Amino acid sequence: MPAYAYKGRDANGAQVNGVMEATDTNSMVNLLLTSNITPIDIVATNNKTAAPKTAKQGLFQEKITSLDIMLFSRQMYTLLKAGIPIMQALGGLQASTKNARMAAVVGDLRQSLDGGRELSAAMTEHPTVFSGFYVSMVRVGETTGLLDNIFLRLFNHLEFERFMHGQIKAALRYPSFVVMAMAVAIVVINIVVIPAFAKVFDSMHAELPLLTRMLLGFSNFMLAYWPILIAASVGIAFLFKRYISTTTGRFKWDTFKLNIPIAGKIVQKGTMARFARSFALASKSGVPITNALKLVAQTVDNEYIASKVDGMRAGIERGESILRTANNAGVFNPLVLQMIAVGEESGALDDLMQEIADMYQRDMEYEIKTLGAQIEPILIVFLGVMVLILALGIFLPVWDLGKVALHK
Repeated sequence: MPAYAYKGRDANGAQVNGVMEATDTNSMVNLLLTSNITPIDIVATNNKTAAPKTAKQGLFQEKITSLDIMLFSRQMYTLLKAGIPIMQALGGLQASTKNARMAAVVGDLRQSLDGGRELSAAMTEHPTVFSGFYVSMVRVGETTGLLDNIFLRLFNHLEFERFMHGQIKAALRYPSFVVMAMAVAIVVINIVVIPAFAKVFDSMHAELPLLTRMLLGFSNFMLAYWPILIAASVGIAFLFKRYISTTTGRFKWDTFKLNIPIAGKIVQKGTMARFARSFALASKSGVPITNALKLVAQTVDNEYIASKVDGMRAGIERGESILRTANNAGVFNPLVLQMIAVGEESGALDDLMQEIADMYQRDMEYEIKTLGAQIEPILIVFLGVMVLILALGIFLPVWDLGKVALHK
């Protein structure tokens, strides 16, 4: 297939250029227009190895985000649905992708396909870009001949995943900010406020209450050993990060997250929504139930829930029903179990799983909207306790000094 060097402008008016393969100049024009590039000049060339973009190397290498994979999936669906050959489709995406690293990955996919490999096999060479679930779904599309529909379903799935991650982060952002603000307030009080009162107490030459002596002792400790405290905090954070990177640590941390008061149920509902939607996608694409559960365990982003999904798969392989394995998992509420039972009996389990995902999503959004109202009483009590401790520990000696002065 001949190659053509082109110059054009993208949707933002920026000039782009590169080399792509096409059957003729008319096909080249159509391919560029499909990629949202307005061609300015097209010239035949013998240099087929030239690439319009190359990935940056070193510390400043661009990252491939979930949004890049979403756009890749959507554009692949559009191009394949329009009947464009997959090699030309990848060439168009390589030329129009603004992320240089993603363009390099697409270029590698083209080279692998040109060498006779399947697209799914080529994607396995980039595990940090394409997840195991993504590759498996592409393999299903290649087997069934419905690759374009698979890319559309993957786009919808990734869009949902991005939404869920954003919602969970939003749910945890407020309590995290409040905890950090309180920690900063405690540090400021112990470093600035209490030492100022300590000078007043020293001039009193009187017996101080136990609570006041404890506050002064803690403040003096922070002032004397603050470098050690900072180093210890950094060390603990480093060790914690390493611990949760291990299999055991990740499992225990994911289990703990589900049991956090208030925020835990939001994380659980978000995780279960991802499980249900991933299972529905795999089932609708024709993946057997046991294989679907194996794939879904890779997408839930929680080792505890993933272990329950693996338990369901093992139960089904032993001949148990889906309802029985779901009930034994202990992570579904009675309403969801009833919907699973109906779906299993009617043969429409994938549709029921989609409804379960929507239900969990609505519940999670409601929990997020009411998160502030749920946390506010806890914060008020905590702040009240802090104010009470400061009042009893700092102001009581001052009041005692005032009483002594009045009696004189």
